[in-house]
Amino acid sequence: MKRAILGLLALGACATTNDEAAAPRNGSAALQALLDEHWALVLSENPVFATTLGVRDYDDRLGDPSLPAIEQGARARTDLLARLRALPDDGLAEEDRLNRDLLVLDLEGEVEEARYPARAMLLTNRGGPHLDLTGLPDRLPFRTVADYESYLARLRAAPDYLAAATQTLQESIETGWTQPCEPMAGFEDSINVHVVDDPADSIFMAPFEKRPAAIPEARFGAMKSEAAEIVATAAVPALRRFEAFYNLEYQPNCREEVGISSLPQGQEYYEHRVRMFTTTDTDAETVHRTGLAEVARIRAQMEEIAAAEGYDSLADFQTYLRTEPRFYPKSPEERIAAASVIAKKMDGQLVKLFTRLPRMPYDIKPIPEDIAEKTTTAYYSRPAGDGSRSGTYWVNLTKLDTRPLHELEALTLHEAVPGHHLQIALAQELDMPPFRRYGGFTAFVEGWGLYAESLGEEVGFYETPYTKFGQLSYEMWRACRLVVDTGMHAKGWTRQQAIDFMAENSGLSMNNIETEVDRYITWPGQALAYKTGEMKMKELRARAEAALGEDFDLRRFHDAVLADGAVPLSILETRIAAWIEEQRAR
Repeated sequence: MKRAILGLLALGACATTNDEAAAPRNGSAALQALLDEHWALVLSENPVFATTLGVRDYDDRLGDPSLPAIEQGARARTDLLARLRALPDDGLAEEDRLNRDLLVLDLEGEVEEARYPARAMLLTNRGGPHLDLTGLPDRLPFRTVADYESYLARLRAAPDYLAAATQTLQESIETGWTQPCEPMAGFEDSINVHVVDDPADSIFMAPFEKRPAAIPEARFGAMKSEAAEIVATAAVPALRRFEAFYNLEYQPNCREEVGISSLPQGQEYYEHRVRMFTTTDTDAETVHRTGLAEVARIRAQMEEIAAAEGYDSLADFQTYLRTEPRFYPKSPEERIAAASVIAKKMDGQLVKLFTRLPRMPYDIKPIPEDIAEKTTTAYYSRPAGDGSRSGTYWVNLTKLDTRPLHELEALTLHEAVPGHHLQIALAQELDMPPFRRYGGFTAFVEGWGLYAESLGEEVGFYETPYTKFGQLSYEMWRACRLVVDTGMHAKGWTRQQAIDFMAENSGLSMNNIETEVDRYITWPGQALAYKTGEMKMKELRARAEAALGEDFDLRRFHDAVLADGAVPLSILETRIAAWIEEQRAR
């Protein structure tokens, strides 16, 4: 589609005057200056991210989680937003208008977000500033002396970083915008596991376990000794102070109500999050009703499988699946090996679904032990922009009796390929501004992940009743999210109500359900993105199939969906409508 637009522009240029032709060039130059300014702001605020992209201007820095920095960032975005809105359409080429409109939508969400006291929360039940620090060894490149020296500088900055985060969290205590007590139970373990007496036991020393060949042994040994001293005198003491703050000040001030709407401005804030994460103009009540309808639809399919397997009720079949040992891995090695086999099998089927595949590979790794107990069953992290690190499908290897193997096909297709890795790695290869290559809208990213799960049935997955039930259970999981997220944050549901609803309708283990509900409580609105995006993608596919009939090409449809990166659903709909017309004209 992009090529068609550019072709039309090239043909039209023959009939324009010099003044008319100059207008898009001038407008494009003005837009490019704003895009560059915005990206420079993003990189300066996220120096570790900048390093992973190969931008080395901020290698000795950590981000600034202080309120003044947050407020300064909001002011800068407000100013950028005004200047972007002032750019006239007639001065921009079509692709430039898309870039402008996407950045405007992005900035509008960020500026609105900064209006609320939630800007000071910093913590979820699975993340916080201390974990940003302890994640450095995995995120950063370690190939040269300069890489290690930059890492040492960042370790030295840990006390200031955590002190700034502590001040911001104190603001959240003062406003009452803390996380609820129930989902944060045990969160302190993610801090104290890193408060060690011997630097050799610290995660911060992991980069020194193996010397890169390019670094002389003596130089490497000197940096390792320096790192041990910094860990002992700066990084670990900073974590110890943060641990004390969390245990003595933050935790005693956690809130009782799980719903964000229980807070001042909370209902207004949640409706903003609904719009932001769905990229639509919907509201919480509409999303709730949609979720109930989807739950009923998917439940009927699950009940069919339960009946075919000889069970009188869905509940009885779910109890069997949750308690039968043969459905669960006997060791961490068995679970990660099974995920690897599924991923490799799908690798070989991708050519049936796409004409273009990403160049960057992906790895499969265990979720780090310090966060595994409290986090979800799996997640994905993108490749480094400079090519130094592959994408990673992280698999949870704790509590194996709660992680059934019959769900692993759907999970792997979502997190690896054709889900997150394929979509995100492809986006990073596209010729478009970096805010689009490395950013994106959650409804698209997670909608694609859920849509990708459904593609397994077309290429030889879900061939047993149990794996098919696992796929339906995963779809039901995302439908339940529409109900329980809005239920807790807009309708006053308790945590237990949300758990009970998911236990009744999904096939997930109770451990997974509780972990997931706690995630929704501490991350309001994000869970709405998955089903919203998937439903739109399925709707657009059905529309394309009906319009094109025998000329519908699934591979080219998928290429068209992914062609512009992770865009809002309204823009995706417009682009696919144009693609359909383009196919008709072929």
